[in-house]
Amino acid sequence: MPKLGNTMESAIIMRWSKNVGDAIAEGDVLCEIETDKATMEVESTASGTLLARFFNEGDDVPVLVNIVAIGAPGEDFESLRPEGSAVAPQPAAESAPQVAQSAAPAAVEQPSSAPAIAPANGAVTHGGISPRARNLASQKQVDMTGFPGTGPQGRIIERDVRAALTGRQKVTPVAREMLASGGFVAPDQGSGSGGRITSKDLQPVAAASASSSAPQPVLDGSDVLEVVPVKGTRKIISQRMLASMQTTAQLTLNAFADARSLMAYRQRLKNSPEALGLRDITLNDLVMYAAARTLLSFPDLNAQYANEQITLYRRVHLGFAVDTPRGLIVPVIRNASELTLKQQAQEARRLAAACQNGTIAPDDLAGGTFTVTNLGNLGIETFTPILNPPQVAILGVGNIHLKPVEVDGDVQFIRHIGLSLTINHQVVDGAPAARFLQALTLNIAQLELMLAL
Repeated sequence: MPKLGNTMESAIIMRWSKNVGDAIAEGDVLCEIETDKATMEVESTASGTLLARFFNEGDDVPVLVNIVAIGAPGEDFESLRPEGSAVAPQPAAESAPQVAQSAAPAAVEQPSSAPAIAPANGAVTHGGISPRARNLASQKQVDMTGFPGTGPQGRIIERDVRAALTGRQKVTPVAREMLASGGFVAPDQGSGSGGRITSKDLQPVAAASASSSAPQPVLDGSDVLEVVPVKGTRKIISQRMLASMQTTAQLTLNAFADARSLMAYRQRLKNSPEALGLRDITLNDLVMYAAARTLLSFPDLNAQYANEQITLYRRVHLGFAVDTPRGLIVPVIRNASELTLKQQAQEARRLAAACQNGTIAPDDLAGGTFTVTNLGNLGIETFTPILNPPQVAILGVGNIHLKPVEVDGDVQFIRHIGLSLTINHQVVDGAPAARFLQALTLNIAQLELMLAL
C-alpha cells in the first residue's frame, strides 16, 4: 500500500482491477483505493504474474503493507504475506509445485490448525498465535480460549486480540461482583461513562428471561428500502465524529452579525468588471476571509490539542466543509490568513472541485488549524457544529434573515447572519471564545473597513 501523503496512515481497497493469474506490466492499475476522503488508483511497480492478493475489497490496509505478490508463475510468495492478511493462503498445489515433505527443513515450526489458547492470566501455551498477539493478550489479560483466528491456517494474530478487547464489556467493580454471583445478566451497553455497565443496569435472571420470552414485533422484510453497509468514506466519518464527541468537551456559542455590509459588498463584487475575476466570490468566501483575519488576534482558537499539549499557530490554515456524494470532506486552505480575498476564494474553489471529483490529494485534507462549515444555504439559522480534532474550534455559518433590532428607540428589522462557534472546553474557556465571536461579528458588520487593514 503506497504512502501517498505525509499524513496518510491507511487506505481502503475499494475495487480490484486485476485477478490472480493475470499478466501484469509495470504501471498497470492493480486496484482502486480510498484514502482519508479521496479515491485514487494504485499502479504496479513490477512486471510478472499476479501470484496473490492479500486483502479483500473493503479492507482497511495500513500504508507500506504488501497488498499483492507479483513474480514468476509457481514462485513461492508466502514470505511476502503480511501478518494481517485477510485472504487465506491458497493450497500449495495451486500456488506452487508440491515439494516432497522430506525436503522441508526440519527447523521450520508447523503452525497448529487450532487457535492458540491464552488462559485467564494471559499466558499462551500453544504455538498457533503470533508473538505480537501473544504479548498483547498477556498484557491485557485476554482469554483467547476458543477464539477463532483470522491469520493463515486459523492462526491468532494481533487484530484478533484487539477485536476481543473491543468486544469486552466495561463493568464497574460492584456490577462485576453481582454478575459473578450468577443472579444477574448485563445489557450490551450500560448507562455509565463510555457505556460502562453499572449495578443499576443489571437485571435479575428471572426478569431478563421473562423479557426475552415476550413476543417481539417483527418488521416485514418487504418494507426494507435498502441496506447500506457502513464502509469507505461513511465509515471514516462515523468513526471520527464519534471519537470527536467522546474525547472532547464541546461547548457551542451562538451569535448574530449585521449582514448589511456583507451583502452590499457581495453585490458590488457581482457587478464588478468580469476581467477582475471577482464575480464568483461568495458570501461564504467573505465569511471565511473575515474568520481567518480575526483569528490572527485570537491564537488560542487557532490551535491544536494533542498528547496533552496545546500548539498555537501564527498563520491560519483554514479548513472548510464540502458536501459531496461520498460524504462530508474538509479540505484545508494553506496560509489562508496571508492570502488576498481573491486568492483565498480561488483556492477554495479548486479544493472544492477536487473533493467533488474525488481527486483531492491526502495532504490537502490535513493540517487545518480552524474549520468553517456553512449550512446557511439550506435555511439553517444556527446549529451545533462538531469539532474536527485535534482542532480546538469550529465555526458554523447559518443563513441571513431579518432580526428585530432597537435603533434610537424604534424597532427595525435588519438582516443578520447566524454564527455558531464550538470549542473544546478542555483547552479554551468560554470568555475568550465569546470575545472572538464578538470580534468576528464586528468585522463582518464592518466588512469594508476590515478589508482595508
